[in-house]
This record gives sequence, structure tokens and C-alpha cells, in this order.
Amino acid sequence: MASEAPPVAATVSAAALAPSVRWGDRIFRWLALGGAVTVILLVVLVGYNLYVGSRLSMQASGWHFLVSSTWDPVKNIYGALPFIYGTFLSSVIALLLAVPLGIGTAIYLTDLAPLWLRQPLASVIEMLAAVPSVIWGLWGIFVLVPWLRVHAYPFIQKVLGFLPIFGGPIYGIGMLTAGIIVAIMILPIITSVSREVLRSVPNLQREAAYGLGATRWEVTRIAVLSYARRGLFGAGVLGLGRALGETMAVTMVIGNRPEIAKSLFAPGYTLASVIANEFSEASGLYLNALFELGLVLLGFTILINVIAVIMIRAITSPETRRVA
Repeated sequence: MASEAPPVAATVSAAALAPSVRWGDRIFRWLALGGAVTVILLVVLVGYNLYVGSRLSMQASGWHFLVSSTWDPVKNIYGALPFIYGTFLSSVIALLLAVPLGIGTAIYLTDLAPLWLRQPLASVIEMLAAVPSVIWGLWGIFVLVPWLRVHAYPFIQKVLGFLPIFGGPIYGIGMLTAGIIVAIMILPIITSVSREVLRSVPNLQREAAYGLGATRWEVTRIAVLSYARRGLFGAGVLGLGRALGETMAVTMVIGNRPEIAKSLFAPGYTLASVIANEFSEASGLYLNALFELGLVLLGFTILINVIAVIMIRAITSPETRRVA
């Protein structure tokens, strides 16, 4: 028996819809491409504006700007090394504190916490990200700094005072205090991203490990963390990006002194905080030097993200890279 021909109405409607579907795909493709190009253009424009604003400072100081420790606007002598040092040191301290705590919290929320507790606790952690930076700064000045100055720092110095990084006078404000504040501020983003990464691990991974007789810790270490290490590394990079650019809270507790000190108790300065503190009173070459500080901060942020991509590729197996 001959096969029946498709209904004429269905054939006509399909032929009529085909051009509109193709045009819809094209429009969607161009809109998506436009969004991607817009993001790239924004970064390029910001970098170009910072470069234009800092050209006079580049001509006056050259590479000496990056390696000099003297910051004296009165004599028009500008060196960014203390600010670069303060930015990276405070960010490293924040990561050392926040990454283990954030990943540990994410593991608890994903695999260990009772079901009735998971969502309320996750909501509280996410709410911490909504607290404005200036509020953390005020809390740091009036609550954290006095407690650290009177109780925590003297105890640390008594136990570990033989190390140079814990020597010197205790002010309360300083590099370590700034690192603690930044750690609190980046903890929600690290925890949230890590939690989503751990939730994406297939349950088959866990069940297979349990089936082989693994303990809960072995399941977490072998089946979960090893599978999710790439995403967890990405969570740390996101936290580092937030830490590098943190401004107001750091400005309020770091001490704002442009010097390189061995002790973590000593005051310091960061690239973002010096721009926020001194931009309103700057003019001439002074203003150009602040623009150059902004260009340095942008360059370091881009460089760290490039290094992070390279490290992710290095720690990921070829099979996983092909799947990704």
C-alpha cells in the first residue's frame, strides 16, 4: 500500500515558518555576539581611558613607578610598590582564611547538614554578600579592631612573636586586620560558588565510593573534591578578584600608610584604597599617578585571571578538558 502524503496544511505551515525560524536564529546569534563584544569593548575602553589619564606619569616615572617605595605628592615623587605589596598581601591573607572556611561550609551544606538546615543556612550566608562594604568597615573599626588589639593580637604575639611577621607594635588597624575583613567579605561568594560546584557532582560518584566501602571523609576527598577541584579553584579565583578591588572596608581598617613593613600588625595601603582616599584632592601629575595606579590594578587583575586559566588547564586532565 502506498504511503500517504503529508497533509497539505502541515506542509504549507512548515514551509511558511522556516524563514521566520531562520531569521530568529540569526537575530539571536547576533544579539549574543553583540553582548560578548560589548563586554570586551567595556574592558578595552576602561583600559584605554586609564592609559590616557596616566601617560604623563608614565613619561615622568617610567618603570621606576612600579619599583619605587616613595610616595610624596609634595615633591612629585610617586612609587607604587607599597600599594602593590599591600594589595597582594591583604588579598593573600584573605584567601588563606576564606578559601578553607568557604569550601568547608560548602561541603557541610551539600553533604553533611540536615535537609531542614541547608536552605536557611545557605540563605544567611548569601545575605552576607548583600551587606555594603562601608558597613563592614564600620563594624571593623568599632568592634573587630578593639577586640583584636586587646585580646587576639597580644595572644598571637605572645605565642608566635619570634616570627618577624608577628612582631612590632600592635595598633589594631593594619594589614592583618584588612585581610580578616576582606576574608569575611569574600566568604559568601566562595561558599556559594563552591556549593553549586559540589552540588553538580553526580550522586553516582558518591554511591560508587560508598559501595567500595569508603568512609564519609574518603567519599568527600576522593569522589567529591577530586571531581570538583576545577570549579573550586574557580571559586577561589572569583574571591581573589573581589579581594583585589575591595576599597571602602579596607580603607577604614588598614591604616593607610604607604610603607612596606615586615609585621602583619603594621599599617599598610592598597591600590584601591589610595585611589579612593586621594583622588578628590589630586591634580596635575598627582592625578596622573593615581590613574596609573588604577591601570596597574586593572593589569594585575587581568594577569591573575589569565594565570588562573592556565593553572586550571594544568591541573585538569586532558579528558576533562575535552569534555569542557
